[in-house]
Amino acid sequence: MSKVHVMDHPLIQHKINYIRREDVGTKEFREVIGEIASLMCYEATRDLKLQDVKIKTPICEMIGKELTGKKLAVVPILRAGLGMVDGMLSLIPAAKVGHIGLYRDPDTLDPVEYYCKLPSDCSEREVFVVDPMLATGGSSVAAIQMLKDKGVRKIRFMCILAAPEGVKKMQEVHPDVDLYIGVLDDHLNDHGYIVPGLGDAGDRIFGTK
Repeated sequence: MSKVHVMDHPLIQHKINYIRREDVGTKEFREVIGEIASLMCYEATRDLKLQDVKIKTPICEMIGKELTGKKLAVVPILRAGLGMVDGMLSLIPAAKVGHIGLYRDPDTLDPVEYYCKLPSDCSEREVFVVDPMLATGGSSVAAIQMLKDKGVRKIRFMCILAAPEGVKKMQEVHPDVDLYIGVLDDHLNDHGYIVPGLGDAGDRIFGTK
């Protein structure tokens, strides 16, 4: 069963609570989403493997530590996931970026694919799939399945807000994918929105209604 990591860092909690407010404007919302993604990336990469490397400082030679193992990739689920990319790249600038385009059918709530472009060596990388919201789980489940179908085996999922229904679905369908969640909210309403939530993350990031 996948591990569920709910962030307890005070800065993450503070910033998420701030952007829930309906009077926070587009510019500020977008900036804080990036800050949250950066803080979450710091927490979610805590277990990356290190190796010993000999280096020379201005004083002497020494054995230091640097990352080893698979290279990283960030794959946002369009369009809201784009709001998290720059924040993550500020910490892992060498990561490659792919894009998966899905939208939710307003009647069935099922995900519909419209775009997929991944790094050519994506199957050799450890991939962070990012989307601010994990609501029904439909889009996230579908995006991860698309990656698996293309040979990606090491996948982590990161979101800022999640509903229990989405977490349950992800664990049922992709028990091998660990989840990194900023805040676990209460439930979904009849329209599939997270409660108390923060509204539509894509609309608030890009200023659309």
